[in-house]
Amino acid sequence: MERLPSSERRRQLVEAAIRVMTRDGAGKATTRSICTEAGVSLSVFHYCFASKQELIENVMETITAHSATPVAARIHPAAGVRENVRTALHTYWAHVLAHPDEHMLTYELTQYALRRPGFGYLARRQYEQYAAASRELLDRLCTDLGLELLVPAETLVRYLASAIDGLTLNYLVLGDGQDAAAVLDTLAAHVVGLVRRKDPGEGTAGD
Repeated sequence: MERLPSSERRRQLVEAAIRVMTRDGAGKATTRSICTEAGVSLSVFHYCFASKQELIENVMETITAHSATPVAARIHPAAGVRENVRTALHTYWAHVLAHPDEHMLTYELTQYALRRPGFGYLARRQYEQYAAASRELLDRLCTDLGLELLVPAETLVRYLASAIDGLTLNYLVLGDGQDAAAVLDTLAAHVVGLVRRKDPGEGTAGD
């Protein structure tokens, strides 16, 4: 077996876990099946992770990064507030449409964690990760575009998370992914109305 740095082995096992869980379900994903998928021994797993809980936490972080990273890459100050917010939401949605099984897994992991003794903290950690990713993007948008919020940052972050979470679940149940565009545009318009330029002389937030 090829010798790799522990960080690379961890990444390899996390990606293997995501594949196994999306294919077989979180409840059926054993450490043995994950190691088989990754092509490594159980001893490698135990060297990389102290427990299955730690692996699942890394799975949650990685899935969040899969959808958040492309969004961050699309933010450009020259585009203006409205276009940046709209682009961010639609970029996230493109990931949902391209990887529905991965997003379905996030809901399954929430239920799995809440129902399994000793795993409950992972569900809370999962939503804390969502909030942290949204807060980081929001802070960057405000910094790059010179904006200030008209509501507390945590309120806006929670509002965005609730709206996006609900829309994603709605799509996974009903399969109306393309129809979500109008909802995303409505959400974008509302978010734009909750920010303003720090210097009023620079124009309105909707520019």
